[in-house]
Amino acid sequence: MNETMKAVVARNYGSPAVLTVEDVPIPRPGPGQIQVRVGAAALNGCDLDLLSGRMAEVAPLEFPHVPGSDFAGAVTEVGEGVTRFAVGDDVFGTGFPRATGRFSAAFCSPLSLTTGAMAEYAVLDADTPALTHRPPALDAERAAALPISGLTAMPLLRAGQIQPGETVLVVGATGGVGSVVVPLLSAAKAYVIATAGAADEDYVRRLGADEVIDYLTADVVAETSRRYPDGVDAVVNIALPADRLIDVSRVVRRGGRLMNATYPAPEPGTYERDDLTMGTIYSAARPGDLDELAARANDGTLPAAIGRRYLLDDGPRAYRELVKEHTRGKLIVVTGTQA
Repeated sequence: MNETMKAVVARNYGSPAVLTVEDVPIPRPGPGQIQVRVGAAALNGCDLDLLSGRMAEVAPLEFPHVPGSDFAGAVTEVGEGVTRFAVGDDVFGTGFPRATGRFSAAFCSPLSLTTGAMAEYAVLDADTPALTHRPPALDAERAAALPISGLTAMPLLRAGQIQPGETVLVVGATGGVGSVVVPLLSAAKAYVIATAGAADEDYVRRLGADEVIDYLTADVVAETSRRYPDGVDAVVNIALPADRLIDVSRVVRRGGRLMNATYPAPEPGTYERDDLTMGTIYSAARPGDLDELAARANDGTLPAAIGRRYLLDDGPRAYRELVKEHTRGKLIVVTGTQA
């Protein structure tokens, strides 16, 4: 094995402009850890939230920093005490930078900690439900697109206790989390109202949306209230900041639910309605969740939702486009050697 590898690297906090591709030392696994040869990695907004420094107080980074959390790859080395995985196993999952352990334990427990997935190799903690074996029928790119999106969508819908026939407004249906939320709601026989621009209407309908509100040409709250004067049963917000949710809460019927996945969470006491159930849920992995996501992808419940693919050399450009361009589904970086 070469002593160095290619990786996307940041030397300080900032925008995606601080990212470069460099040769850095290959990380080696310690006790309880595995090393993987990364075949594909998915971009997430949280990668850039951490890089920006706005979360540095609760989730400080150590530099040089390799971003990337969601991945699929093959185990190339196991540390002392690891029995769950063996060299040659195909795996997929997610992890947060090691320096953010306190943050991930508080908000995203129990995820793995990692050296960063935007690299040819990464090291991850092995004993966590945020890692699992990848079924042969699920290719590396699709597997890499699932973890954070799916591990956000599943607890959101569990908390919302969505029932068949209920009306659910999904705010932010075209992104990565939306690509899992909408199909899972449809599979649960909910009636899904999705926000999306006109260019994405066919896409979100293929995901399972029953109605679409064009947020670019209509006020979502006003239009939802016009169509549903008594309110919808639930709102799933995966796009709007906390200060916009007071307005959105007005479209929820009495006794309804507002489930939020954006950071930071609304302050306690934000809502005057005592009938509204409101919860903010971040990514959380239960044993078996990733296996269920893989099964749902393989049986067609979760359609492929990969918007664009990049090579590792283009990783910094991929992050810039995540910020500057409209994205549909997940952006995927491949290392050039698929796992």
